[in-house]
Amino acid sequence: FLLYALAAQLALRHAHLAPALIGGAMAAAATALGTVPVLLSHKFSQRSYDCFLGFGAGVMLAATAFSLVLPALAAARQRVATPMHASLLVAFAMGLGMLLSVVLNLVVRERVQGAAPAASSLKRVWIFVFAVTLHNLPEGLAIGVGYAGIDLDKANALAAGIAIQDVPQGLVVALALRSVGYGRRLSVAMGAASGLVEPVAALAGLALIGLSSALLPWGLAAAAGAMLFVIVHDAIPEAHRSGN
Repeated sequence: FLLYALAAQLALRHAHLAPALIGGAMAAAATALGTVPVLLSHKFSQRSYDCFLGFGAGVMLAATAFSLVLPALAAARQRVATPMHASLLVAFAMGLGMLLSVVLNLVVRERVQGAAPAASSLKRVWIFVFAVTLHNLPEGLAIGVGYAGIDLDKANALAAGIAIQDVPQGLVVALALRSVGYGRRLSVAMGAASGLVEPVAALAGLALIGLSSALLPWGLAAAAGAMLFVIVHDAIPEAHRSGN
């Protein structure tokens, strides 16, 4: 209800509401696109998967630096006395964003470890699906915050980088469900659904910054910290895990 009320207010006064929703929807569509090989019964080689994931991580890293960190520093500089204070504010907010991602990962890890000894393959796969969906939350928030406070070109670049990285995620979810016996269509539908959190999170990020412009440097920097954690902890190691 709160999110709906914020969206109604933003629709009347925030020019970037539609672009933020489109950016989040683009990321969700990219997740759905990744499931297409499963729908068509095509095999997706591990080398291609790793190459795509590494490319997406690189684009995300560049987008984080140029579309989140630098605008956060500029916004902070307008609100504090010295460049040093602005840098400390951004660094602290980035730490908060990383901490949020760490907490989300710990929650997922505890569920996986608690279920693994006696759980069936089916249960472990659904925990994995939940983990991927949860992993998309900070990405969607980053998209919304980006559209709230930076120019559209940079925000579009950020959303594009996240969307590229989301393509193999949809594939992984669909393949995991297929591996435990789910039908092709249901596996594809669940893989696509795992990305639907991103447009909702994008709207939440936009609404948060819309409540107060003073939150802009905090939101941009926290989103940057969350994105850096995703890149370093998930995307890059996953791209190297198979030795490619």
